[in-house]
Amino acid sequence: MDYKKLNAPTTTVTRDMNTLCGDKNIYEIVNVISRRSNQISIDIKNELDKKLQEFASMNDNLEEVSENREQIEISRFYEKLPKPTLIATQEYIDGKLVYHMAGGKPKLNFDED
Repeated sequence: MDYKKLNAPTTTVTRDMNTLCGDKNIYEIVNVISRRSNQISIDIKNELDKKLQEFASMNDNLEEVSENREQIEISRFYEKLPKPTLIATQEYIDGKLVYHMAGGKPKLNFDED
């Protein structure tokens, strides 16, 4: 997923839950957004770990520890990303997040452009 092209806000936004949910169950919508947020969080963490793995050294000596500019820039980029909850909420608002209830649990489908 390309997080650079997201139009999700980077700060907390107060939303009217009645307009967000419409005629759907508010608890279902919160559950769906929460589950998608967890998926996004795991994806971001795995992506960051994979990128930082390139900088991992085999020897962890205190003398050899030095700052790595690329590693710092990658970390800063991920720190500036919107929170996973804001991303998931924006996906729901944009209609990219589709779900159906199966056995009391939502099954998520995400439409990537």
